[in-house]
Amino acid sequence: MSFAKGQELLKLAMMATRRSGVSLEEIVEEWGCSHRTAQRMTDALQTAFPQTEAQDGEDRKRRWHIHARAIAPLLTPSADELAALSTAIAQLQTHALEAEAALLRQLQSKVRALLPPGAGTRLAVDEEALLEALGHAARPGPRPASDHEVNAAISEALKGPFLLRIAYRKRKQDSPSERIVAPHGLLLGVRRYLVARDTAKKGRKLQHYRVEEIYSAEVLPESFELEPGFNIRAHAEKGFGSYESEAEHDDVVWRFSPDAADHARRFVFHPTQQIDEEPDGSLIVRFRASGHLEMCWHLYSWGKSVEVLQPARLREMVQGHQRDFAALP
Repeated sequence: MSFAKGQELLKLAMMATRRSGVSLEEIVEEWGCSHRTAQRMTDALQTAFPQTEAQDGEDRKRRWHIHARAIAPLLTPSADELAALSTAIAQLQTHALEAEAALLRQLQSKVRALLPPGAGTRLAVDEEALLEALGHAARPGPRPASDHEVNAAISEALKGPFLLRIAYRKRKQDSPSERIVAPHGLLLGVRRYLVARDTAKKGRKLQHYRVEEIYSAEVLPESFELEPGFNIRAHAEKGFGSYESEAEHDDVVWRFSPDAADHARRFVFHPTQQIDEEPDGSLIVRFRASGHLEMCWHLYSWGKSVEVLQPARLREMVQGHQRDFAALP
């Protein structure tokens, strides 16, 4: 058996350790192979791991299952996987998600404790080399200050979900005021926004609260029901960055000059974007979102290489502020 085939067989064995096991359909989907090839793979699985159990479910689909302890000695993590875990911890810390970072550090410690004798030192050397190459994971940069206790309270409230009492200061307020909110999610970006409903206000409209302007937060014992059909990813797509405004939500159209088109083509400005090539070599980018100010911050970095076609309000905000820069973003 070739090394590549051995890796595929181990991957299949790992899939089979799931509580539901693995089916032929899932093998076909994972490897993009034929039904007959999937059958041969299950035959090889049973040959390599005689403890494999095959059972027919209520849906009349046969599923193959292996107890995890049967392949545990073969599951030593790679240096790449350990480095990815360290990178994820650094990214969580960058976004001030300390509670989640602490949980990953605990997982990291458990994984290292399970490494076979002698493997830990070798993997540590390789992991360190990879992390040095991934220096961007911990690069410095401006970001709003954060309060550890506030972050921990938000994290705990989102898990419930539980109501949250916060002391929040609006931009035009001299001091924070207290309110009780029903947290639905957290938007990450240049700024972090808590997506929540103010329980004292009529209606069920979700609002955004800048996390750096939350001076204190207390998790309350009362739980609540999330808004029906709410999805944080779909909600986030309403904005260009971390800010979202129903009043600004509209079609956005930008034209990048021929000189900048190739560079702009390598960007994903928004998950819903559509791109059109113009005869003169320029690039048209269309999407639907809100957040004009965050768009302005980004558009400024493109200087005179980009023109706002829609909406008119955004075009007015950008007009007169374009510059010639020596490089593109």
